[in-house]
Amino acid sequence: MTAKIRLVDHLAGELAAQGVRQVFGVGGANIEDLYDAFLGTGGLIRTVVAKHEFAAATMADGQARATGRIGVVAVTSGGGAVNLVPGLAEAHASRVPVLALVGQPPTTSRGRGAFQDASGRAGFFDMRELFAPVSRFCAWADDPDAVPELLQQALAAAQRAPRGPAVLLLPKDVQQALIEPRRPTPPASAAPPAPTVRAARHRAADLLRGAETVLVIAGEGVAAADARTELAELAGRLGAWVAVTPDAKDVFRNDDPRFAGVAGVMGHQNVVDCLRRADVCLLVGTRLPDVARAGLDGALAGTPVICVDPEPPFVPGIAVPGDVRAALRELAERLPVRPRPAPHHAGPVPRPAPGHTGPALHHGRGVTSYRAAVAAVEAALPPEAHVFVDAGNAGASVIHLLPAPPAGRFVVAVGMGGMGYTFGAGIGAALATGQRTYVIAGDGSFFMHGMEVHTAVEYQAPVTFVILNNNGHAMCATREQLFLGARHPSSLFRPADLAAGVAAMFPGLAVTRAEDGARLRRALLSANTRGGPAFVTLDVDPAETPPFLPFLNPATTGTPLTPIPAGAVPAQHEETADELGPVHVG
Repeated sequence: MTAKIRLVDHLAGELAAQGVRQVFGVGGANIEDLYDAFLGTGGLIRTVVAKHEFAAATMADGQARATGRIGVVAVTSGGGAVNLVPGLAEAHASRVPVLALVGQPPTTSRGRGAFQDASGRAGFFDMRELFAPVSRFCAWADDPDAVPELLQQALAAAQRAPRGPAVLLLPKDVQQALIEPRRPTPPASAAPPAPTVRAARHRAADLLRGAETVLVIAGEGVAAADARTELAELAGRLGAWVAVTPDAKDVFRNDDPRFAGVAGVMGHQNVVDCLRRADVCLLVGTRLPDVARAGLDGALAGTPVICVDPEPPFVPGIAVPGDVRAALRELAERLPVRPRPAPHHAGPVPRPAPGHTGPALHHGRGVTSYRAAVAAVEAALPPEAHVFVDAGNAGASVIHLLPAPPAGRFVVAVGMGGMGYTFGAGIGAALATGQRTYVIAGDGSFFMHGMEVHTAVEYQAPVTFVILNNNGHAMCATREQLFLGARHPSSLFRPADLAAGVAAMFPGLAVTRAEDGARLRRALLSANTRGGPAFVTLDVDPAETPPFLPFLNPATTGTPLTPIPAGAVPAQHEETADELGPVHVG
């Protein structure tokens, strides 16, 4: 007779067998047994303790995006569990596979006033109802003998298109229960494409064969499917231009002559120009949401669209569902083998140097333009580095200006667009791959989740934190200046010397307050040679207008809008760019 083992030991062993090597989270009484089981894997699974559960979720998200393998997060009940929600919401919206193991009070205490009860009984809310909308699979694990099968279902759901989070709610007494070890039934293999899918691929191939000019817009789904090679092959056979969505800048080499630039709200005018010339627009690994479609609707209205993606597009067109990689291969097989050059195009020319929405605000110190800051990053960025770009003016500038490293990820969390995402995600990617990872964020994002620098120090993660400090929520301030006539005082902060503060907290951490782009470059090059984390700040101007479509004048293809007078109410004809058209972001 086989000796029984704790359920948590079975879970830890199964995750190790699945190739999980790191679990991110924050411990607590109702998850401590699982953490103890991870210690019993003989070093196969390392637990990484974050400072906040949101950051733990983004660490798992960042690992998944960098490696293609499922990320795992384990947290306790109550506030710890609730703190996971925004991180899982980003993973759900961006289709990132994450498994969340969430401890809960014992089943015997439900409805009896237990601390952190979320059973749905006696007036308490049901934790499953909280997680269900932001997950592909969510279940209470109340029967110890059923949990092995639930784990397999959760892993399969998280990694099956459309990918996303799966959540198991694990009561403490269930975790401690003894079960007989057994191999669960493996999930069924993927079925061959249905006749409707094959028919859609045929229709798409026929349309592409008859097209003289094609614009491909590639999204994050190309990276998720590990289909970069297939994308490049198909683009060559089509003689196509290739644009990318803001969250997928690394899925096609930015130095390739076919590269048209970034599509959408932080994108390049050349993409619009190519779309106007195209006979067909081929979407690959993207549904083309607003953030990637801004400024393109007029040209899309007159252009046939094909969408290769597990989910249907947000614009009319031929939907080709199913596996992205397989679909690209089949489409390429139906085209002539010899590659064709793409028609001449301008390439990803940056928009004109921005102006300012008001007087520069630099608190007596010199400030550097975003353009100079990004140029310094580009000069120092190793070719195999990962880049994680946060929200705000800094993010818009980096997405528009910084070429993706040829052998690393370039990640932007546009699913929910939450500030501070990059601090955890960059750490997760760095610890999973060992590759130098750049986190580029503004001071507003740093104030939200920048204390994860402590996690990077504790685990010696090779992360370079680049903080572009404008002492404010500058994107909010820009909106207010342009659309309301004046910056709101709450959007601008008292000056903060982040470098001095971080240096005082973490002796031994390489910290630099760069005075200009040249010093930023030198600090980054120095950090590249170190084995652990580094922290660099650079002061930038909150009044500088970023290359963000709602802030730009469409009549002049990129110069900033003229702010309305303070206190004035915009007339109907003076409404903002994002209110007049289909752009509803920022």
